[in-house]
Amino acid sequence: MTARKQRIPFRDFSTLSAEDREMGERNKVNGEVVNIFRVLMQNPKLARSWSRFAGYILGGQSLPARDREILILRIGWLNQAPYEWEQHVRIGKSAGLTDDEIDRISKGPKAGWDKHEAALIQAADDLYENSVVSDETWKQLFGRYSIEQMMDVVFTIGQYNLVSWALNSFGVPLDDYLPGAQKQNP
Repeated sequence: MTARKQRIPFRDFSTLSAEDREMGERNKVNGEVVNIFRVLMQNPKLARSWSRFAGYILGGQSLPARDREILILRIGWLNQAPYEWEQHVRIGKSAGLTDDEIDRISKGPKAGWDKHEAALIQAADDLYENSVVSDETWKQLFGRYSIEQMMDVVFTIGQYNLVSWALNSFGVPLDDYLPGAQKQNP
């Protein structure tokens, strides 16, 4: 993963309206607002609009959480987005991914996966490399997934591709509770 310099400072929440402050403060871990929201609240209107969609992708969609996290981790890895990767390693473990599986996500679809999981990883690779899920990958996933789930596959990868771009471009630093934060801020 490539370290990025913070370009957009954290928002002073005391300068926000009560409504915006409350929205930003909904996103806490260990009692602290996560860094992505400390940055995104520089543009509360954007944060509000994006949060609705992001909330659907993270918590309201049709894919099993484990499959969702495989997709998110793979696109985060492809984008070399350390913030995305580290947050979703934590979330992925809570969704049932093992350390070995997380390591193999970084190695790609041929790293010892079953056909379904390899196709999930390949879908992220396809979209990253060609902006379309290949026919072969589509066929493999559609053998198990509904149309709704296929749509959620594409939108999950797209959402976290966008988030990876934003995190990398803004230089959002890792939250203190993430393992890489100690390396980032010695």
